[in-house]
Parts: sequence; structure tokens; C-alpha cells
Amino acid sequence: MIVASFLAFLLIFVAIGLWSMRRSRHNSIDYLLAGRNVPPWLTALSAVATNNSGYMFIGLIGYTYATGLAAIWMMLGWISGDFIASSFVHRQVRLATERHDVHTFSGLLSRWQGGNYRVLRFISGLLILLFLGTYAAAQLSAGSKALQVLFGWQHWAGAMMGAVMVLLYSFAGGIRASIWTDAAQSVVMIAAMALLMVVALDQLGGWTAFVAGLHAVGPGYMSPFPPVEGFGPWLGPLLFVAGWLCAGFGVVGQPHIMVRFMALDDAANLQAARAWYYGWFTLFWSAAIIVGLGARLLLPEVESFDAELALPTLALQLLPEVLVGVILAGIFAATMSTADSLILSCAAALTRDFHWQKQDRYWLTKLGTVAVTLGALGIALSGNKSVYDLVLDAWGVLASAFAPLLTVYALGLRVSERVAVAMLLAGVATMYAWSLYGPSAVYAVAPGISAGLLVFVAARLFSGRTTEAPRNLPR
Repeated sequence: MIVASFLAFLLIFVAIGLWSMRRSRHNSIDYLLAGRNVPPWLTALSAVATNNSGYMFIGLIGYTYATGLAAIWMMLGWISGDFIASSFVHRQVRLATERHDVHTFSGLLSRWQGGNYRVLRFISGLLILLFLGTYAAAQLSAGSKALQVLFGWQHWAGAMMGAVMVLLYSFAGGIRASIWTDAAQSVVMIAAMALLMVVALDQLGGWTAFVAGLHAVGPGYMSPFPPVEGFGPWLGPLLFVAGWLCAGFGVVGQPHIMVRFMALDDAANLQAARAWYYGWFTLFWSAAIIVGLGARLLLPEVESFDAELALPTLALQLLPEVLVGVILAGIFAATMSTADSLILSCAAALTRDFHWQKQDRYWLTKLGTVAVTLGALGIALSGNKSVYDLVLDAWGVLASAFAPLLTVYALGLRVSERVAVAMLLAGVATMYAWSLYGPSAVYAVAPGISAGLLVFVAARLFSGRTTEAPRNLPR
């Protein structure tokens, strides 16, 4: 029964993706941006599903299980940072996309100011290809972990299944198929998380018993902030919160999410899209935090237990088989909704950002989708890092590289290509340096974004200008 209900949902997702082919114009522009005519509610649900990846079902649940109440600052910081950035960046992204008729995230960065920053586009495309490919591998790994727990399947089986299904509808319908299936997957995801939250609270005896049980777990588990060594009792928590605030702000540096807003039908509909997006996002993340905390009480910590398997293990323990299939479908929906977006963004970078494709060759863009999917599957099968680590590494690099530059662009400030490239490289280098040598409780994306912005400020102070004449080169 578990397998039957699980497969039924997966077939629905694939059918929706394949159905989208009826709207396809069979060219690369439609394949990558869906003709820039996606309505706001569909844009929002797709962005939510893409943002709430397998990381939310596997990585975040595991982090909350191990950390306790302090995990709530991931939600508060992330959503707040995302909201702040969206208030002035998203509209400018949509307007610039139409103004310069660009079809990829790297193309947007390189042509925002009317010129053609080819070095910037090449470096941006390379970062996207490398780190979104790793991110996609993390999604395939997340789905595979759930299948290991519920069915006892080998790791490669779940990763292979996810890759084949994503490739099937992404190859067929491109970004439109991704957006349509994302919307359906978004509904299944929040329904699955809400179901497990309600059942877990009922099993624990209600909200009062739930809270009392959490306080009894151990010292510090219900502390609102985790200790950050070396920064004192006040500065440490502030840096911890600032790290996740910057992580949320870094959403604007994620090509697979921003391409949804590039495809929005009209910039005037952005407010409606944001209302759908943040309402859905907050509900889902709140339920995930509660499920993670509940799992700690229902699955007492043992030395050999993998915290990232808390959610599927909890579902297997609490729910009848048909509903376990729904939970598993929710996990797979989360992984697929992000993996398809990541793979399409990588395919766009591979086929359009390195100047290999001089003309609009639709077949080559689709072939790039196949190549990227196979690469992500290879990483998923060979990697040994956790889903949590893989996602945070990739997210941190892209946020540190692109969020500072998009911020400066959206504020209407001019940036030369040399300064833009320096901002990207400084952000990435600082992010990695902090990951290696900084306190682990402070997410490295905060110093990464700060470094990129400081490069811009320094260039403006020391050179007296940050502009260079746009070069009117062909796209």
C-alpha cells in the first residue's frame, strides 16, 4: 500500500509535466522562461516548492532534531532576509529581464546595464554549473535516504528513480513543466508536513505535553539561541541570527528561484506573487520545525541514529501505510521540485553562457538537460556528505557570489565588469574561508555577502567611480 500511494502521486506529477508540452512553442526561449507569461499564484507556488527542497524534509528536520528550539531562528532569519531582498530586487529583476530580452540568470547579470560583460557571464555560468549541479545531487540524495528507511532500497535506487522522473518531464516541457509540477508538488508537500505534525502532536498528548517534553530533553535544548564560542553571551547569538538573515537575503542569488520571477507575466503582479509565496512558505516551515522537535521526543536520540532520517522513520512509526506513501510522496515532491529547477538552470548555463551555442538550437538546450541530470546523478551516487552540508555549501556559494551584485544593480548603481567579477570572487573566497576557520554557528553566507558589498564600496571610494561605458556587443 505504501508503494501504491507513493507511485500514484509520482505518476500524477509526471503526467502534469508532460501535459505542459501542449503549451510548448518548441524553442529555447520558451523552454527556459515559459514565454514570460506565468501567473503570480503559479510563480509563487513554484518558487515555494523550489525553495523548500528535500533539505526541508531531510536536512532541516535533522538539524532541528539535533539542535532544538534554536532552529527556529533559521526560519525567522531566512524568511525575513528573503522578504527584505524581495521588496526591492524582484521587481527590478523582472523589468531587466524584459528590457534586455535575456533568458538566463547569467545573461541577466551580464547585460543588466546595457553592455555585455562576457567574462562575468562566463564566471557566473561556471559557478551555476558547478554548485547548482552539486545542489541537484543533494536533492536526489535526500529522496534516496527516505526510500532507504521505508523500503530498504539501496541508495542508488532512489537517486536513479528521482533522476529519471525529473529528466522525463523536464526534457519534455522545460521550465513550464517544472513550474506546473512544482505547484502540484507544493500542495502535496504542505499537506504531508501538516499531516505528520498533527499526528505527532496527538501522539504526544497535545501541545502542553509536547512543550513539557521538550524542556525535559536536556540542558540547552529549549534555549532560544545556541552558544557561539568566542563571541560572548550577546554578540554570539546576534551573529547566529545575522547569519540566517543573510542566508534568506541570499535567495536573490539563487538562479533556480529567481528564474521563476523572471518568468512572471507582469512586474505589476509581483505583490500578489509575494503574498502567495510568503504565506505558503511560513506555514510550511513552521510545520517542519514542529515535526523536527516532535521527532526528538518520539524517536529518542541513540548514538547510531541518523538525524536526517527522522521524518521518514517517524512516518513509518505513526501512520498507516497509505499515509506513509503520502509522506514519502511529499519528500519526493520536495526533491523533484528543486532538482528539476536546478537541472534546467544548469542546462541553461551549459548551453548559453559559454558561447558554444551561437544560434537558438532547441535540441542542444534539451541535450544539456540530459548531460546535467547524468552529472548530478553521478555526484549523488558517489558523494558522502550529508544533505544538510551539500545544500548549505552550494547555497552559500551562490548567495555570496550573486546577492551582492544583484543588490547593487537593483539599487540603480553602476558597476564595472572588473568590480563585478571582484565582488563575485571575494564573496565566494570569504564564504569558504569562514567555513574553514570561522565559528560554525555563524552561517558563512553572512561574511560572504558582506565581502562582496565591501568590494563595491572600496572600489567606489578608491577609484571615485564604478562605471565603464557599456559595450554594445551582440548577445
